[in-house]
This record gives sequence, structure tokens and C-alpha cells, in this order.
Amino acid sequence: MEKGTIQVYYGNGQGKSAAALGNAIRFASQGKKCIIIEFLKSETNTDYFEKLEPEIKLFRFERSKEGFENLTEEQKQEEKINILNGLNYAKKVLGTGECDLLILDEFLGVIDEGIVDEEDIISALQSKSLITNVILTGQNMSQGLFEIADNVLKLESEK
Repeated sequence: MEKGTIQVYYGNGQGKSAAALGNAIRFASQGKKCIIIEFLKSETNTDYFEKLEPEIKLFRFERSKEGFENLTEEQKQEEKINILNGLNYAKKVLGTGECDLLILDEFLGVIDEGIVDEEDIISALQSKSLITNVILTGQNMSQGLFEIADNVLKLESEK
């Protein structure tokens, strides 16, 4: 049995989510199951992802069509509840080994926004199923996640 890894793609450059999706497609092509949970992103057209089911499933718990940074403070408070529901689902997936690859897209921003404590996600990652692989994406890397990650890739634009 292969041991699952924790990877982090971070930085100000583009391509973090695309790299994570590329891994999901690679896993799916091997008959493995992937779950993607999006955080803090504006709503996108998910028709394409429906074609990838059942191997790749996309979840978005936030209700607003706008990105988190464009919301009023009142709307942000409402979305924080939805984001925590997404985190609880991620914890369930991590604990049960429901998939081979779990992608927490733009999750590092949830830590930056103070919605989730770094220790909370580290605890969930440390208690994950042995076979589950995890990819987290976002702009800013935290020290605690850096220490527990197996691979950390920084993506930056050069031009």
C-alpha cells in the first residue's frame, strides 16, 4: 500500500489550481478517486467538471458568486459558516479515506483570513488516512504547514 503525501502549491503566480487539477486528472486516469473542494473563489462554470465524474468530484460550499475579497463584512460572516462546513467535509474525507486525492483549492487563504487556525488543519492532516494524498493551494505559506508537508512548490511569475 502506497503512503499518501501532502503537497502545497503556493505563491503569487498563476498555475497553482491548474497544477492541482493536472494531478487530479492523472489520478483519475489511473482509476483513482479525487475530490476537489474550492475555497474563497468566485463561482465558475462547473459543467466541465461534471464530465469528469465520478472519478473527480468538485465541491464548493460558499454560496456567493463573488470572490470572498469582494464581499461586504456581513456577507463574509455568512460565508465563513459555509467555509467551515467545507472544512468539516474535508476533515471527514481525510479521516475516512473516501478518496485517493483531496485537493483543498485556495485553502491557504482560509488560514490567512483567520477563518481557520493553522493548528486545526494541521491536526486534520496528521490524522488523515494513510493512503490519502492531499494538495493545498494558495498564496501564502504558513510555517506549520511547511513543516508537515512532504512537498512544497512555490509558483511565481517572472514576467
